[in-house]
Amino acid sequence: MTKAAPIRATWRDYLALTKPKVISLLLWTTVTAMFMAARGWPGLGLLLVVSVAGYMSAGSAGVFNMIIDRDIDLRMARTAGRPTSSGLIGGREAALFGGALQILSFLMLWIWATPLAAWMSLAGFVTYVGVYTALLKRHTWHNIVLGGAAGCFPPLVGWAAVTGDLNLFAWFLFAIIFFWTPVHFWALALMIKEEYREVGIPMLPVVHGEKLTVAQIGLYAIYTVVLSLMPVFLREVGAIYFVSAAALGGWLLVLSWRLYRHVMTGHTVERKVAVPLYLYSMLYLALLFALGALDRAVFAALG
Repeated sequence: MTKAAPIRATWRDYLALTKPKVISLLLWTTVTAMFMAARGWPGLGLLLVVSVAGYMSAGSAGVFNMIIDRDIDLRMARTAGRPTSSGLIGGREAALFGGALQILSFLMLWIWATPLAAWMSLAGFVTYVGVYTALLKRHTWHNIVLGGAAGCFPPLVGWAAVTGDLNLFAWFLFAIIFFWTPVHFWALALMIKEEYREVGIPMLPVVHGEKLTVAQIGLYAIYTVVLSLMPVFLREVGAIYFVSAAALGGWLLVLSWRLYRHVMTGHTVERKVAVPLYLYSMLYLALLFALGALDRAVFAALG
């Protein structure tokens, strides 16, 4: 009886290591920040360079996240099939792949964009892999608040690639994502808290329960909406953005309030209750950044 040939990893498996679904929103905030910085079209060449390099850098972070977390990924149903946890791609091969992506990304941004964009991209990588995954994720419920800063660097990369510097408006884009992240991630954590509990990850719903979690979600939603309106007072954006941000933020607060009221009246969180906020939070950020880019382009064209 002959032995079956070992299964070899394909390019699709290596692509899965980069977490393409997670990257899509990060890349969107990078690209829209470029349009905001340029007050219109940033140029096809620069757009392609930053998009490819941005994907590679974020993908590299995803690779090293899977390497570090493969022990807990193997014990969670939704992650057990990942290439690293399943053993399809070994740790050495994954590390070489992730390292190559990061080096190439840094060089591309340094040479064809700006050195500052390259450093901002690297800072996001270090924050996600070193701060969030390696230091905070398994040790404190503050993991997503502090470590979530990694997801705030993409708009800084896009802005720096166009202008070569970072002004106050660019840092407001960073801050908006920083306070948005707990709203988005804790809505997910509420739905899969038992999985986190089983593998010993101290996410907020596991450590302090649902009531404190929904209260924190509501607080961070308020912070997010307030921060999203501040660029109007800096005169960095105009009426299109203001009306849109107010409307989008209003619905974010409504969904957060509904979740808060549901839990505070004695009900437990079911998937169907948390899903609307989780899904809308992604749409909220995508539209907010897109409308910011549109607003600045329109008012630049009008003079």
